[in-house]
Amino acid sequence: MPRSSPAPHSTRRHWIAWPPSTRPGGTEEATTTGTTTTATAKHSWILYGALLVVFWGVWGAFSNEPHARFGYPDGMVYVIWSLTMLVPAFFALRGHRFDRRPVAATYGLLAGLTGAGGQLLLFNALANRPAYLIFPVVSLSPAVTVLTALAFLRERIGRLAVVGLVAALAAIVLLSIPAGGGGSAASGPWLVMAIIVCVAWGAQAYFMRKAATLGVNDATTFGWMTISGLLLIPVAFVMMGGFPGNAPWQAPALTAGTQVLNAIGALFLVMALSRGKATVVSPVTNALAPVLTVILSLAVYRTLPSALGGIGIVLALAGSTLMVYSDEKRGEETVTAGAEAGVSESRWGRRSPSRRHLHLWAVGHRSAGHPRR
Repeated sequence: MPRSSPAPHSTRRHWIAWPPSTRPGGTEEATTTGTTTTATAKHSWILYGALLVVFWGVWGAFSNEPHARFGYPDGMVYVIWSLTMLVPAFFALRGHRFDRRPVAATYGLLAGLTGAGGQLLLFNALANRPAYLIFPVVSLSPAVTVLTALAFLRERIGRLAVVGLVAALAAIVLLSIPAGGGGSAASGPWLVMAIIVCVAWGAQAYFMRKAATLGVNDATTFGWMTISGLLLIPVAFVMMGGFPGNAPWQAPALTAGTQVLNAIGALFLVMALSRGKATVVSPVTNALAPVLTVILSLAVYRTLPSALGGIGIVLALAGSTLMVYSDEKRGEETVTAGAEAGVSESRWGRRSPSRRHLHLWAVGHRSAGHPRR
């Protein structure tokens, strides 16, 4: 009696299914596409970092106008700045869920208090010593961010990025030294306050990045930062000794126009740090924003940078380019490795099949009625 033909569909369960890539709607293409999409989202920090540089660069060029024209006190500048934070906070929170978890409030408040508290302490330090002594110390805050990110966030940077980091930090210090400095450089309370500001602002960027790694959205972090700034308004009035009522209306109006640029830039900083590594975002943005400020000052005020400032511009551009290039290169290598791993997993599961697995698959395949070839 001739052997009957095998049934077209066997009811016996196979030990291993056919590879997903051979079925319609397999996961091979989806895995590769998902990896590419994730990498694209990760590197979108460059867009927000560029916007940050633009807003902070323009703000830096005109931030001294209220004091230079009207003698507006720094305390009122802080008060108006904290109020202008409400503008970007309103647009950031529209359509976004406010994260009510305690961890979101903790890191949001830490980011806000270190930033706003450092600003108030800086005003106090500037009242005791000139800016050319204080700003070089404060400008080292990205170094604090890099160290904390390497230690606590386990971020890693390549050798090329290390060279760029050193150049960027040197540029930040050189660009923060005003021309025509002189006078006593003796240490004192101002030095302690400058170091505290440096640590506070460096920790602020770390707290922003940490919040993002814990799943806190940008709008929530910036919302808590806005609340932190508003909470410290009474401290600013105490430092001023009251409300200055003799200033013309142009002073607060000009202050609001310049400080809203600062506030929007702070939002872009949060967005950049949630998408990029703190070891790259913080040094790059802090190095490039003063470069734009110097260029605008040259165009508007006809003010040439000092020799140190010129060297700082070159170092800032070179260092930032090296860091961005190194980060992009490492990202491309990660995408390539992830895509290859995704294709492999889509075909055979989490691991490549062993010889025993292939043998069991072949046995089950034949037992279902498929003849040996």
